[in-house]
Amino acid sequence: MTDTPVQPDHVLADDELDERAPPIEVKGLKSQYGTQVIHEGLDLTVRHGEVLGVVGGSGTGKSVLLNTIIGLKRPDGGTVKIFGQDIEHASRKKWTAIERRWGVLFQAGALFSSLTVRENVAAPLYEHTDLSKKQIDELADLKIALSGLPPGAGAKKPAELSGGMRKRAGLARALALDPELLFLDEPTAGLDPIGAAAFDELIHDLSDSLDLTVFMITHDLDSLYSITDRIAVLADKQIVAVAPVAELEQSDHPWIQEYFLGPRGRAATKALSKKPSRRKKS
Repeated sequence: MTDTPVQPDHVLADDELDERAPPIEVKGLKSQYGTQVIHEGLDLTVRHGEVLGVVGGSGTGKSVLLNTIIGLKRPDGGTVKIFGQDIEHASRKKWTAIERRWGVLFQAGALFSSLTVRENVAAPLYEHTDLSKKQIDELADLKIALSGLPPGAGAKKPAELSGGMRKRAGLARALALDPELLFLDEPTAGLDPIGAAAFDELIHDLSDSLDLTVFMITHDLDSLYSITDRIAVLADKQIVAVAPVAELEQSDHPWIQEYFLGPRGRAATKALSKKPSRRKKS
């Protein structure tokens, strides 16, 4: 009997990423500043299309983890892969391909104060595309509308916006290149309860309609209970659990118990029980 020939694996081009790989895969990560070790042997895999919440106590390195994943800090050990590409060994073309497929909303928005909202949203389009100014302006206005801002917001400077509107402007810029992967750093911090709930609803709707994978650092229990599919818990320099909130409530880890079963956690559970969950059905 003649053996069936083995088909060779597809060889990726310089600007191509592995479509079969998880959006984010962290293995054995070590992070430190001087002699202070923040993470040691941290593992985390983010699934395609999920909203992953990331929580942890003060000093556990939530922002350090985010900054390492997006390349603002080099790993001190282990590997970080985005769409299968080890970021430590990514060529310039690979980095460009990665940057085109993610968007980042930093906690304070990180908008250019001297530019209008439209110009802020257009900036990634000028950097990564060859579109005309007319096309870029139209796309910028579309993203501004998609983020829930009123039509006149595009012509305003960030200083003329409220805190909630600046968050939405930052989100519009993060969505400028139609990313598959969206990073959110404390997206509801500083918002009143009504504004925070509206922002949660916006993230949920966008993740569903645009098939986004969302990596969201937050301490907001309402967000965690209402829109996440899974939650990764940072403690003891590692990810000690990754699970839906209902499973985390059964954990015997002291910090997890205190966080999710304390007074605020019980209040979030009670509030959620009064309305349909917005989490995706598995």
